[in-house]
Amino acid sequence: MNKDIAQGKWHQLSGSMKEKWGELTHDEITEMGGKFDKFYGKMQEKYGMSKEEAQKAFHQLNS
Repeated sequence: MNKDIAQGKWHQLSGSMKEKWGELTHDEITEMGGKFDKFYGKMQEKYGMSKEEAQKAFHQLNS
């Protein structure tokens, strides 16, 4: 998936992300700005997930 498509999907998924992971604030999601490493890091910080678990969780939301 190229970077432009991924960032477009990020914007589409931001609402779903707030629903699924209520501890993520709108500001945090906006700050991540489609940068998946920042998302994975925030998931590790707030939910105690490993990077692999965060990747899997995001891909499940995306499917």
